Amino acid sequence: MSIIIGVDAGGTATTARVWRDGAVIGTAHGGAGAVRPTRVVAAATRIADTVRAALTEPRLLRGGALVVGAAGVGRAAEREELRAALRTHELADRLLITTDVELAMAAAFGTGPGLLLVAGTGSIALHRDATGAVRRAGGHGWQMGDEGSGYWIGCQALRALSRAHDARGPATTLGERFGPALRLASHDELVRWSVAAAPGEVASLAALVQDAAAAGDRVASQILDAAADELAALITALVVAGAPIEVALAGGLLRVGQPLRDRLAAHLAADARLAVRAGAVDPVAGALVLAEHDPT
Repeated sequence: MSIIIGVDAGGTATTARVWRDGAVIGTAHGGAGAVRPTRVVAAATRIADTVRAALTEPRLLRGGALVVGAAGVGRAAEREELRAALRTHELADRLLITTDVELAMAAAFGTGPGLLLVAGTGSIALHRDATGAVRRAGGHGWQMGDEGSGYWIGCQALRALSRAHDARGPATTLGERFGPALRLASHDELVRWSVAAAPGEVASLAALVQDAAAAGDRVASQILDAAADELAALITALVVAGAPIEVALAGGLLRVGQPLRDRLAAHLAADARLAVRAGAVDPVAGALVLAEHDPT
């Protein structure tokens, strides 16, 4: 009997899934599991709590292999810190730590070539060619990059609200949505909230921006158009001459039916070098691929 546990730990939420011999027997969702500097133990605890919740349904205490794809572990040092922290929870016999993007890449293309764009709290594009060589664009974090991401959209919306409040920019209904959602009664309270907000909290505003754009708010629509441009730039930065590249879209902002995905797909449709997949990517499913090919 083979028990594999897969985890997708992002900046907004964590998903854990348990398979027995390839069949799903447990699933759970938890809070943000992304790794931040000096907060590795906290991230490991959230991940472990979500895994234990997923193991509850099949009445298991541990698995044979635990594959964790986490945001914030792009460097070896962070991966080793998370590995050490998770080992103390004794959740599986084997432990594989990788990035959330590599997990989604495995889900989208297995071990084959392709180009993946992920847009959630952050944003990054990854391209693997037929030789296995990998190149990336974006993924530089909320201070230096993450253009087109949920965090970026949230920041643009907050700045647009400040301009509207001062009559330096066009009017927008975004404040009417942010206030009730955040339980804030005034612009001043929103200012105070924004100063202390974590990246995941700012990224959560992106859903409200998409709602406002769908309702006809021009400022929100312009923000989404700009986000689509930024995300398209991540993709085109990795395109080389030759045969068309298969592109998969992943992340909370690019789920099928999301307005931003539709905008981006329309933008990319004009580029003959790209073949954009219509379906969704299920990042956690990449755990099965990685567990099978993990040499340890």
